[in-house]
Amino acid sequence: MGACSFWSRILLPAALVLGGCERQEDLSMLPGSELSAESFERLNMDWRERRLARLTEPHGWLSLAGLVTLRPGSLTTVGSDPGNDMVVSAGPARWGSIRVDDDGRVRFDVAAAGEVRIDGEDVASAEMTLGGEGDPVHVEADGIRIHLVSPGGQLALRVRDPRASTRTEFVGLEYYPLDPDWRVDAEFIPHPAGSTMQVANVMGQLIEEPNPGIARFVHEGKTLSLEAVLEDDKLFFIFADRTSGRETYGLGRFLYAELPRDGRVVLDFNQAYNPPCAFNAYTTCPLPPQSNRVDAWIRAGELQYSGMPGLEKPRALPADAALSGF
Repeated sequence: MGACSFWSRILLPAALVLGGCERQEDLSMLPGSELSAESFERLNMDWRERRLARLTEPHGWLSLAGLVTLRPGSLTTVGSDPGNDMVVSAGPARWGSIRVDDDGRVRFDVAAAGEVRIDGEDVASAEMTLGGEGDPVHVEADGIRIHLVSPGGQLALRVRDPRASTRTEFVGLEYYPLDPDWRVDAEFIPHPAGSTMQVANVMGQLIEEPNPGIARFVHEGKTLSLEAVLEDDKLFFIFADRTSGRETYGLGRFLYAELPRDGRVVLDFNQAYNPPCAFNAYTTCPLPPQSNRVDAWIRAGELQYSGMPGLEKPRALPADAALSGF
């Protein structure tokens, strides 16, 4: 993977320098680091500001307005006219067409010259790519962007519209009170090199993810553990707990951490946050693996989003339900 992978670009609001993918190691998040109460509060409030800024970007997660699957050999017309295969809310009646070759190469042919641009350029046609280490090639008209994604290896088009109601009617983020007891210095137990684990997503796909090890710690006398996914040079944790579906988002939350040092890793659950699917129906979020369904009430980090009344909220389990069942 490159220095700015797909997941890092879209799911890591805290650890990226805003507006780019340059990464700087956060020394305050390394094992053994001491934080005063003032530093702990400032660190987490700064994190929340960056989280909010990235989430509400004009073409960020709140702007998602469509997801259309593409098939090899297909031709898909795009435009604001209802007769198109892919209908967008603004721009010319016919933006153009998307052709997918049998080998999976994707090309956009512009029909409305001067109104539709590809990566900011006024061209008649161009190949659409996923981007690799950079951003995917995007087609734009009247502020709306479309670009390729490949959830689970399935090629699809994603629409981003800054005027989407999920963005214009966004009601803000809510959090538990900051709690230094949920900033834990955990033991990191490495797995053999090359280990992977299967992670399901909301589309029902199973994806093999690099699994470097497990973080284990004791909280209020109970031993808890989380399997890590390696995301470039970060540890990525997808987890659910007893608050899921009651106080926090029902399909779990995300948490990033610095790579371990000397067998230790800092997990600050005050920076646990909701996946994009908590805000938008056009996402393909990963789900917590069974091993990361924690039998504890982790009352730290981001609460369940109170907006999006049209989205069905995940059902909470009874308080005495076995964790293996949710």
